Amino acid sequence: MHPAPADHAARLDKWLWAMRVFKTRALATDACRAGSVTVNDLVAKPARDVHAGEVVKVRQGLFTRTLRVVGVPRSRVGAKLLPEFCADLTPPEEYERLRERSVQQVLAREKGSGRPTKRDRRLLDRFLD
Repeated sequence: MHPAPADHAARLDKWLWAMRVFKTRALATDACRAGSVTVNDLVAKPARDVHAGEVVKVRQGLFTRTLRVVGVPRSRVGAKLLPEFCADLTPPEEYERLRERSVQQVLAREKGSGRPTKRDRRLLDRFLD
């Protein structure tokens, strides 16, 4: 798959879906409408055109992903072809925070559930090793 011509642009929601940031185009549209997507530090609507060189920031929960538009594909691309169309500028600290949060969620115990049992401790030890 080749990128579209240099002057070609695509809708923001369609580009986010094509870059596999969102599973469906409807989810990408909803995120844009909620103000979770910015292009060059300006909140963007779903129909806004994106061009090569622009920086797109997507806030997904507590995780903020930063992407630079390299090209605009004609349709959804495979995971292996993503580097041809976008560059991931997300700082490594953001990925570290995401990993820490996922571990904390696994380790979190429901309030009032008491001390961990011997079985719970063994499972935690296996998970952390």
